[in-house]
Amino acid sequence: MGTIGFILTVIVVLVIVIGTKGIRIVPQAHTMIIERLGRYHETLVSGINFIIPIIDKPRDMDWKASRKTFDGRSIIENRKITLIDLREAVYDFPRQNVITRDNVVIEIDAIIYYQITNPMKAVYEIQNLPDAIEKLTKTTLRNIIGEMDLDETLSSRDKINHKLRDILDDATDKWGVKVNRVEIQDIQPPHDIREAMEKQMRAERDRRAIILNAEGDKSARILESEGYRQKEINQADGDKQARILQAEGEAQAKIRIAEAEAQALKLVADALKATKMDAGSYLVALKYIEAFRNISEGEKDKVIFMPYEATGVLSSIGSIKEIFNVQK
Repeated sequence: MGTIGFILTVIVVLVIVIGTKGIRIVPQAHTMIIERLGRYHETLVSGINFIIPIIDKPRDMDWKASRKTFDGRSIIENRKITLIDLREAVYDFPRQNVITRDNVVIEIDAIIYYQITNPMKAVYEIQNLPDAIEKLTKTTLRNIIGEMDLDETLSSRDKINHKLRDILDDATDKWGVKVNRVEIQDIQPPHDIREAMEKQMRAERDRRAIILNAEGDKSARILESEGYRQKEINQADGDKQARILQAEGEAQAKIRIAEAEAQALKLVADALKATKMDAGSYLVALKYIEAFRNISEGEKDKVIFMPYEATGVLSSIGSIKEIFNVQK
């Protein structure tokens, strides 16, 4: 009885162990390839799955991955995995040396974002997927950089990223992989090239500074000359307006004087008509009076000798007095 109980216990334990082996729990966003007697059978989905122990077996997949050590160094190691991660993965492979078209050796550090879309192809179409992607990226990057000069390489990162992504995405499609993005993290030219580039950049900055200073001086002189020119124009316009106003004022004054003289002549003419005096005698008498006044001015006790003909003129003074009386 004891032997039978022992055998039954062993059988129960074996059943439990075998039954446990037949239960496979797959995490979310993961999958597993199951082979039955060495051939592909199915792809497990997330959750709990049941397989036949011994007959069904998960397929191992070669995987290359980097691991950080306690001192911060990165170690690349190859291992076997059964769970296939379907999430987007980031692969940062080491720096590599590439040669540009103008024979300059540079170091390029790139990073790839990819995602497994067909687990069956990723297992059966390629031996080690990360290692294959790394080697394909290196060779493709060498071909792309080999067609470009150093200056073009340093200034065309976006162009390199897009071209590299298109090539990798097309090549990895048969492996069941989608390459979403490729980013060039760093490009390092040789030390002597960097020094020459720094000198060139300093010279270019100095040249731009000299050009900016010259353009500033030019603009300042142009503005100064335009200001002086505008000042002269404004001053000339002011003088012109002042002369015009002065001329208009003088014209108005002459018009007023002429109007006054015309009015005076009209009054004198009316008075002459009233006294019946000859206008010529009147004008001659006025001229004699002005001449006598000029002669008598400036000195006292002056003796003035008058010609005989002046007495005839003086006789007209009484008539002039009558004219003024008439005007009043």
